[in-house]
Amino acid sequence: MKKLELNAPETKSADIVFGNLSALQSLFPDAFREGKIDFDVLKQLLGAAVDDQDEKYGLNWHGKRKARQIALTPSVGTLLPCPQESVDWEISRNLMIEGDNLEVLKLLQKSYAGNVNFIYIDPPYNTGRDFIYPDDFRDNIKNYLSITGQIDSRGSKSTTNSESSGRFHTAWLNMMYPRLKLAHRLLSGDGSIAISVDDGELDNVRIIMSEIFGEENFLAQIIWRKRSTPPNDKIIGANHDYIVLYSKSIDSVRLNLRERSEEQVARYRNPDQHPKGPWAPGDLMANVKGGRYVASLHFPIINPNNGEEHLPGTNGNWRFSKETIDRLLQSDEIYFGEDGLGKPKLKRFLADVKDGVTYPTIWDFVPLNTSGSNEMKEIFGDATIFESPKPVGLIEELLRLGTDRNSTCLDFFAGSSTLAHATMSLNAKDQGSRRFVCVQLPEAVPSGSEAEKRGFSTIAELSKERIRRAGDKIRRAVPTQTEYTGFRVFKLAQSNIRAWEPLPSDLEGTLLANAEHIVPGRSEQDVLYELLLKLGLDLCVPIETQQITGKTVHAIGGGALITCLAGGLTKDVVESLSAGIVAWWKQLAPAVETRVVFKDSGFANDVAKTNMAAILNQNGILDVRSL
Repeated sequence: MKKLELNAPETKSADIVFGNLSALQSLFPDAFREGKIDFDVLKQLLGAAVDDQDEKYGLNWHGKRKARQIALTPSVGTLLPCPQESVDWEISRNLMIEGDNLEVLKLLQKSYAGNVNFIYIDPPYNTGRDFIYPDDFRDNIKNYLSITGQIDSRGSKSTTNSESSGRFHTAWLNMMYPRLKLAHRLLSGDGSIAISVDDGELDNVRIIMSEIFGEENFLAQIIWRKRSTPPNDKIIGANHDYIVLYSKSIDSVRLNLRERSEEQVARYRNPDQHPKGPWAPGDLMANVKGGRYVASLHFPIINPNNGEEHLPGTNGNWRFSKETIDRLLQSDEIYFGEDGLGKPKLKRFLADVKDGVTYPTIWDFVPLNTSGSNEMKEIFGDATIFESPKPVGLIEELLRLGTDRNSTCLDFFAGSSTLAHATMSLNAKDQGSRRFVCVQLPEAVPSGSEAEKRGFSTIAELSKERIRRAGDKIRRAVPTQTEYTGFRVFKLAQSNIRAWEPLPSDLEGTLLANAEHIVPGRSEQDVLYELLLKLGLDLCVPIETQQITGKTVHAIGGGALITCLAGGLTKDVVESLSAGIVAWWKQLAPAVETRVVFKDSGFANDVAKTNMAAILNQNGILDVRSL
């Protein structure tokens, strides 16, 4: 029975470096010597694709190498379940995670890599004010616990990113780069990512996004009109922000057309009661502004009402052949004006056109930023409880653009969780089942702020309460949406598995203290959800529970994982317990190989542990581990 240690691959987040090396070795086995890359051979295999020039186009800054390195470093943390802070824990598939988003993104890799369909983030704008993501590349979990006051008395702190600093842009880029690298791995092949940004870091965002996602996968730079008038504190005041949009793969990205407005639909009428329904007049001409002349498309169209001939304009031709025009005339699909005597126009039927219209890059049709503030006031009362939240209508429109009704949506700079609100709201409107995953650092609210006066100590607390209240409002209006308005809360913490830290002055005491490998105070549920994360299962996967021989046994994901973390597993108990597990496993009949995990200290002795593994192996369950 193999033991799961803290630093074993199974108890860490995804090892991205190992995955990259494995993929590279499968493509270029000749470039590997004793497990190491021979770059001279690799360059030969790649031929002209290798760029050996010292000067290359790109963006470099102090710390970029470390930023890339930290994105590749696995996490040994975990996410602790908090059902008491959740809504509809048993049925919800939405997640609200408290923690440093860098570590959380690492922990989500095994379970969600390639499964997130749409990402929206609104990272802190680099305005010279404080922001709170000072990564410690040596121990980011320890750094996070220190920042949030969980391991000392300093409480929440931030670093000042003054514009006078020589590393004004560097600090922001070091914060963003590893997070975007990890986000890229989470995104599905047909997925897209939208980033809100202002002029301060727009150019840098475009460059690093092109480096990480590929220049060819750039979709659009949307200009969002966020204010009706420019601010008057400058000679030229910006009344817009940007939303930079990239795809995982330009060839397979899912993007939807924009729904037609009532005004656009109203342009289609049916004054002649045509059987195909409402229509609008469209141009029959091609090459009106020049282009290739096609002689066969230059012919007269005869008005059946008065016999008048109509030729295309100078150096122009019709869009269709004479045969097609004759067919359109016969089916009454060409319009000659209200009096029937005008120039010919094509009847463009609403039934024939695309389901929507192309999105523009200037978004002046979504709510202004004042709507976001007003929405928060509707939820929390007439007071500014959160500065400049994005309006729900803006995020809803992004979701309409980049998701379908079953998409998984991620925001790892959640703030007040507008994405969660927008996801629930859009589901209620189109009967969708989109799920959200929001991540927010439990950053302290500003001292003396309205949020603090209302009893909120962190932005994460405020964010959770916003989701609760918004979900409750939606449930009252649309009772069928109950399943999609709840959420599960998880909190970042150090692993449930204790690290081996021997004390040289008391080795005997250290051995006794480490007889139990689970961190004191952690529950069976805490350990169970760490197993889901580290073994690559969805945090909302179904969990079934049975009592077998008086011991609690869990079957996760239809039997993909079976766990028993109980104690008192003596030789006699093992015989009946293993028989019960085998019977249940056969009943579940999982489509994948099952892994069974026990608590190492749960066995009375090595004989009981050996017997358990042997009995399960003999019955076809080959992957048996202890924790």
